[in-house]
Amino acid sequence: MTPADSRPAQGEPPRASPLPEVRRVGFAAPLRWLAAGFDDFRAHPMPSVFYGACFAAMAWLITIVFEHATPYVSALVSGFFLVGPFLATGFYALSRRRERGEPVWLAPTLDAWRPNVGAIGVFALILAVVLLVWARASLVVFALFYTSEMPSVQGFLAQVLQPSNIEFLLAYACVGGFFALLVLAISAVAVPMMLDRGTDGVVAVLTSLRAFGTNLGPMLVWGALIVLVIGAGFALWLVGLVVAVPVIGHATWHAYRALVAPAAHSA
Repeated sequence: MTPADSRPAQGEPPRASPLPEVRRVGFAAPLRWLAAGFDDFRAHPMPSVFYGACFAAMAWLITIVFEHATPYVSALVSGFFLVGPFLATGFYALSRRRERGEPVWLAPTLDAWRPNVGAIGVFALILAVVLLVWARASLVVFALFYTSEMPSVQGFLAQVLQPSNIEFLLAYACVGGFFALLVLAISAVAVPMMLDRGTDGVVAVLTSLRAFGTNLGPMLVWGALIVLVIGAGFALWLVGLVVAVPVIGHATWHAYRALVAPAAHSA
């Protein structure tokens, strides 16, 4: 069959793309998503605080278990940025219920992933693999720059932020930034889309990549806001994660709504 044979016959409607339409947004859009996410959190704080407390508890547990292994603490805690898109499924479900005018209760969101467990599960596995690779890369960076003695968990920031460690900071930021941008590109709208539309992982990831590429500038601003807000949560002795993580989770739902046009049957 020639290329001409595969074209629609004259008068036939063009074949629909399997990927949804991706919208362009302005540089101020991430700030609107953040504001909408905070509005969701403020409207129904208790379910969001439950999930936020789970995040904070995980961070504390990692810190305690790996107290004498600073590279692991650094890699796993920063890995929150990588696996966060999957772990925030509950926030997406809460925002969707509020959007639909449904009761915003915790219980129905605990297994929101179940209707599309296959696709979401595979994507979670991909994020887990990325996290493991990042953890290994983090250890390599530490080993290259701390050949004699590793920094302790206590006063970790004070030690690594010394001017003599600027090369380590630059290397760690470059390697970590690569993984962070990779995950942002493949997951910007992927999990909310799989939750909302029941799409498979391939369509969701490709749509996320298109949304990221079409809105590169705004998405970089969005990534910087995520780092800033979650970083502030870590800085406040991890307790700040109880608020920071829910706000970002809810905001991600609004990012999905802004970046991906509604499905034809729901438009």
